[in-house]
Amino acid sequence: MFFDDTQYSSNGEVADFQSHHLLPLFSIKSVKRVAEAKLPTEFGDFRIIGYRSLTSDEEFIVLVRGVLDAEIPTLVRIHSQCMTGDVFASTKCDCGQQLRSAMKLIAKEDRGVIVYQQQEGRGIGIMNKIRAYALQDKGADTIEANERLGLATDLRSYEQCAEIFRDLGLQRVRVISNNPEKIAAIRNAGLEIVERISPKIKLYHSLIRYLKTKREEMGHLIDLPEEFYERKTSCGSETV
Repeated sequence: MFFDDTQYSSNGEVADFQSHHLLPLFSIKSVKRVAEAKLPTEFGDFRIIGYRSLTSDEEFIVLVRGVLDAEIPTLVRIHSQCMTGDVFASTKCDCGQQLRSAMKLIAKEDRGVIVYQQQEGRGIGIMNKIRAYALQDKGADTIEANERLGLATDLRSYEQCAEIFRDLGLQRVRVISNNPEKIAAIRNAGLEIVERISPKIKLYHSLIRYLKTKREEMGHLIDLPEEFYERKTSCGSETV
């Protein structure tokens, strides 16, 4: 059961209420379903559902395939918006490939949920993301570029994304993700993670440094071919 927190205006107030009343965080409802329709896609038919945060101006788009059952381990993914990858098929990142991989997998199994989180560029927005890309063109990696712009590495939070899975009635999930923070948010929401699945992607030369940075600096659970790993030596590190 969820507590309806519509009288609270911020995540801080919700957290204060939760702490004062000793409620588990996932018992406090902080998202609201506002619209739903059919969505035929090139990967098959989905339902598209719109959710709105009750504590911020954030909105979420949810794709649902099949009949959801709390007892059946269900494929799920939290996907953070990436206009360059999702829309323009950029190979500077693997975001668009991960989204399409998840949609294909869910369509094949005929059951699953994708929560599309509108926090572009790990929360910095598309204009700052383009500025960061310009610095990457000059040699910075994805983290260094943000730092040079005076921006945080990652501003995203995933608690409300995980809450949406619970609102849809899910209890046992198979998570399509390499991001340990997304996995932790799902687990902290009280969902049982039965399996983690890595999205299938194609490696491009322009993608390798980005994946290595996410793996080595951000802790993402990414398996790269051996030739792309870094080996520590007495003189530092080298790519082998």
